[in-house]
Amino acid sequence: MTRLITLLFTLMASASTLANDTWQQITEQAKGQTVYFHAWGGSQEINNYIRWAGSELQKDYGVTLKHVKVTDIAETTTRLIAEKAAGKNSGGSVDMVWINGENFKSMKSNDLLFGPFVEQLPSWQYVDKTLPVDSDFSEPTDGLEAPWGVGQLVFIHDSKILNNPPASFSELLSYAKAYPNKISYPKPPEFHGTSFLKALLIELTANDQALSLPVEKANFQQVTAPLWQYLDELHPVAWRKGQQFPSGTAETIQLLDDGQLDLAITFNPNAVFSAQANGTLAETTKSYAMDAGALSNIHFLAIPWNANASAGSQVAINFLLSPEAQSRKGDLSVWGDPSVLANKYITGSAKNTKLFKSVAEPHPSWQAALEAEWQKRYGI
Repeated sequence: MTRLITLLFTLMASASTLANDTWQQITEQAKGQTVYFHAWGGSQEINNYIRWAGSELQKDYGVTLKHVKVTDIAETTTRLIAEKAAGKNSGGSVDMVWINGENFKSMKSNDLLFGPFVEQLPSWQYVDKTLPVDSDFSEPTDGLEAPWGVGQLVFIHDSKILNNPPASFSELLSYAKAYPNKISYPKPPEFHGTSFLKALLIELTANDQALSLPVEKANFQQVTAPLWQYLDELHPVAWRKGQQFPSGTAETIQLLDDGQLDLAITFNPNAVFSAQANGTLAETTKSYAMDAGALSNIHFLAIPWNANASAGSQVAINFLLSPEAQSRKGDLSVWGDPSVLANKYITGSAKNTKLFKSVAEPHPSWQAALEAEWQKRYGI
């Protein structure tokens, strides 16, 4: 028995040494590499954070991080599918992507992802495994994407102007009718706009079981009928009579600050704090979720199968998952994005993040179906 225990400890130590040696090789290989990171570029706070991370990666690891700002990561998915079709299996134009939901499923289904690599990252040990970090909109991640932060669909209001905001989407419609031209949402397929549609559909159908399954054409119109009826009533009393929609969360925040809208929309419950810190929003603004809860998910980082700098991308993702980077990302005056790490590893104001009651995302197939139907009915 003693010999068996000794053998087990020896094997464990050997595996640990091998893992350390492998990671050392990856960091050596990463030196001098440039990582083209495709990520949403619609927030100045996020852009500034990525710039900071790039300077740290350059200083500590010799890795150059180039932020390729995209409006919708689906554009990147389309690019990668084209590279796959052209047989470009190395030297790809994309090294790292910020994704989740339908885009992850699409990339995974088309074999566009490098890995599995996530559990080999040294920073994986800090991740809070009680969070749903192993699935993305019900799709198993299989180690092909690393969790980066927690998103929740919430609303921002100025308590000096609107002290008692709508607590449900039903109340939101009543408010819009009572105060025309003061409510809107980003235009789908922009991420926040589609998220608004999903959250609305979940409430209107009492979270119909069909939403957790792939879309079926046979019952799509029946399940979504309450959504289109709601929007048919909302749009005539919405901002600019539903003939124009904000381009994204940043514009809704700007319109709130300008007094044109009474509610802004964001997928970050702490966004209000960073906006206040940089002077974008008044100190009287607050974020809240509907009483039923906030549509919630984890957002992830992944590496394309043909990345030109896969080693540099792994080093970058490992750094972005470190306690230092996650604490800064969660800092309420920097970005305020809720961390995916266990709270004991977080420092500063990031430690004080409070999340709202969670509402699960529908099956990823609902995203494209809702966007297509919205475009058919209301596209301008």
